[in-house]
Order: sequence, then C-alpha cells, then structure tokens
Amino acid sequence: MEEKIVIVLNEMAAYLSIAQMKKLQEVIVKAFAENEVVKKNISNEEYLSMFLAAKQIEGCSARTIQYYKVTVEHMIRRIPLEIRKITTDDIREYLAEYQKMNSCGKVTVDNVRRNLSSFFSWLEEEDYILKSPMRRIHKIKTKQAVKEVISDEMIEQLRDHCKCKRDLAMIDLLYSTGIRVGELVGLNRADINFEERECVVYGKGDKERRVYFDAKSKLHLQDYLKERVDDNPALFVTLDAPYERLKISGVEIRVRELGRKLNMDKIHPHKFRRTMATRAIDKGMPIEQVQKILGHSQIDTTMQYAIVNQNNVKSAHRKYIA
Repeated sequence: MEEKIVIVLNEMAAYLSIAQMKKLQEVIVKAFAENEVVKKNISNEEYLSMFLAAKQIEGCSARTIQYYKVTVEHMIRRIPLEIRKITTDDIREYLAEYQKMNSCGKVTVDNVRRNLSSFFSWLEEEDYILKSPMRRIHKIKTKQAVKEVISDEMIEQLRDHCKCKRDLAMIDLLYSTGIRVGELVGLNRADINFEERECVVYGKGDKERRVYFDAKSKLHLQDYLKERVDDNPALFVTLDAPYERLKISGVEIRVRELGRKLNMDKIHPHKFRRTMATRAIDKGMPIEQVQKILGHSQIDTTMQYAIVNQNNVKSAHRKYIA
C-alpha cells in the first residue's frame, strides 16, 4: 500500500505545489486508513468499549464513564445502524424521540447531546469516522434559572440547630471552602493544615488542589477532632462505632434533614458550593481565582455558579454610570 502511495505522489509532484502535495498525502493516507478500519469490521459495542477505555485513561470518574456508557448504549439500541453510517438526521430524529419518549426537559436532552458529541468526536479524532454527525447539532438553548443561595441568616440557623460537633464542622467546612461533597468525604485528618487554614482535596479526574477555610471552620474542626475516640484517618466518620468514613449519602441525608427541620427550601451540600462562589464574586474576588478554588477546568462552569447580587449591580450603576 505504501508503495502505491509513493507512486501517486511522484506522479503528481510535477503538477502540485508543496502545500497541495502535503494535503494530497494526508487525504490518501486517511482514505487508506479508513479502508483498513472497514476490514477490521469493528462492532458498535467495540467502538463504545474503546471510547470508555480512552475516557478512563483521561481520568474521568467511574460515575462519568457510566453516564457515557448508558447514553451511547441507548442510542445504539434505538438507531439500528453501524456507527460509521449514522448521520446528522439520524441523531436529530433520535434526540427528538428521546425527549418525547421520556417526557424530559431541554437540559436532560442537551446532556445526552453532549455525551454523544464526545463519543463521535473521539471517533473522528481516532480516524474511525471521517466526520462527526454531531458537528451541526448545536447546544440546545435552555432557560437559565437563577438558583437560590444560602443567606447569612440561614447559615446561622443551621449552625445553631446542629446537634453534634461533627455536623457543625461539616457545615462550616462546606460553607467556607465550596468543596464538593465527594471531596469532603474523601478528606483525611492529615490533609488539614490548621496553621495555614488550608487542606488538599482531590477533585474530578483525581486533580489535586488546595482550598482554604475560615477561622470558624478551624475552631469547629478542632473541637470535633478533640472529642473523637477512634483512630480512623478519615476527617469525618459516622457518629457510632465502628466509626467508618462518612459517605456522600450520609452527608446529603444529614444536611437535608437539618434544612427540613428549619423549613428551609432545598438545603443540600451543593448549595453550599454555589453560595461560596456567589459570595466570593459578590465581594470582588476575581472570577479566575474562584475558578481555581472550585477546581473548574472551564471558566464558563464557574460563571454558572456565580449569581451577582442585584443590589450591587444597582450600586455599581450609580457609581460608574449615573
């Protein structure tokens, strides 16, 4: 095959410029590679398996990989074609059917679109397909609802109604650092630096980053650790023996129950993260620094968490415009 490519290139060398020759070589090599793929007769399931393996190597979490798997498997079942033959129209029809069949909103459908786009983009990058059918299927526009945050009064109420030192330390750490609940339960005692009021967490893709907590969190953490009688290295453990590391579900249940007792609407661990981001930007912290604290790879993600206080907008308008 390589000899034939060389013959074609030598024949065309007299008629094409160097740039055109390079392009011709690229097209020919890609075309032959495409034929090689056809000969291997890779099944749709094998394509998916290779894609998931690639995502695992990239450091995606098990939860993310499972989401990719379920999404693509469903698409494969509903579109009875070889992946290489799936067109943009096929995908559009599938997404419309998916929304109708599941009675889901635009946000859910856009999540499906995004997962499929990642899958087909990977196939294109690996030269398994010439062009992704997702290229002309753009992000689905959705209403950006303004999500509520936890007010200063609410956080004081939550603190006052904590029945144990562990819950108080847990709430303050979530509130001052903005860490994810998965990062919270993954913390060990050794990760906490009380002198510098900072700790090391491992975010999505096992990315390590340093976050910081306030004086209240420091005092409540120290009080909680002083009363511990176990030797578990985990920072937060269950209240009863055998004092196992607290799980994500345990934190979520505890926080929601506390919120319900106080008649607060939808109090959950992620709301503390959104609140921290909003407070930081509201008080003038540069968005790039908030991005670093939250561990976001894209600044657009940080902007979704940040809700600028309307009163500050009014004050700024009077200061700079009026």
